[in-house]
Amino acid sequence: MSEITLQHHRTVWHFVPGLALSAAVTAVALWGGSIPAIAGAGFSALTLAILLGMVVGNTVYPHIWKSCDGGVIFAKQHLLRLGIILYGFRLTFSQIADVGASGIAIDVLTLTSTFLLACFIGQKVFGLDRQTSWLIGAGSSICGAAAVLATEPVVKAEASKVTVAVATVVIFGTLAIFLYPAMYPLVAHWFSPETYGIYIGSTMHEVAQVVAAGHAINPDAENAAVIAKMLRVMMLAPFLIFLAARVKQLAPADSNQKSKITIPWFAILFIVVAIFNSFHMLPKAVVDMLVTLDTVLLAMAMAALGVTTHVSALKKAGAKPLLMALVLFIWLIVGGGAINLAVHSLMA
Repeated sequence: MSEITLQHHRTVWHFVPGLALSAAVTAVALWGGSIPAIAGAGFSALTLAILLGMVVGNTVYPHIWKSCDGGVIFAKQHLLRLGIILYGFRLTFSQIADVGASGIAIDVLTLTSTFLLACFIGQKVFGLDRQTSWLIGAGSSICGAAAVLATEPVVKAEASKVTVAVATVVIFGTLAIFLYPAMYPLVAHWFSPETYGIYIGSTMHEVAQVVAAGHAINPDAENAAVIAKMLRVMMLAPFLIFLAARVKQLAPADSNQKSKITIPWFAILFIVVAIFNSFHMLPKAVVDMLVTLDTVLLAMAMAALGVTTHVSALKKAGAKPLLMALVLFIWLIVGGGAINLAVHSLMA
């Protein structure tokens, strides 16, 4: 019995150093994300976590990886899934009614067209592998880094590919924060503040970036942008289920045993949590605490991802992923704008 207990303690302590490292990086990222100037520029705690993680991963981590690897991998895999599940506490289905049928149609069309375009140009035009194309497509079409992280366990991508995809979200999402408010005076005769907010929410990458861009215009645009963005985030779960089925379909046939579709249960639970949250059964203080915990868990996953990514792997990826993400960025602005105008015109 004592040997079993000793082995259990050894197993637990195997994860502690890596989790502590991820937590330390997360603490710095959360502090940085709370600074108004940094947050106002659209750099969320998640973005800072991966950037700081990469700094640690390429300086200190090569000397301590043997003791930390277990906990870092645990954070990157298991804390990520728990974070995606708890993300449901940020959403309620009443938000769908707020944005209306036109907002739902815009989000569906924008998401679908962007991801299909990513699949085509990623592999056919830029010659990228399927995983990289899917990850960049998910990040561009749904909700940025969170979508990339949620897609990773479904497609079983390498850490370097995930980091490349997240980097594209950071680069073009940050650019969009300044571009969209600057564009508004030029297109104001086509968009009201509310419809422009829906345009922002349906085409920009990260939630934090959407808030920053909407806030720079006016409160009406900001509110509509956030609602449209949250609706888009809710499409993550059905997207992952569809993608899991596609992964199974493209997998090599195994004549010895029948393989099954790998259902991303964390995506199902994400929807369940959102439904539960729609009934407002928990006090607001508890929900706020769970949202804060979710931010910490996702930031720890991002930190762990950054720690396990080496600059050499990013250099090896080359310029093609960035060029692909640039094409998607242009499509989101131009094609997404056209989708917004067409849907509003048809459903007016």
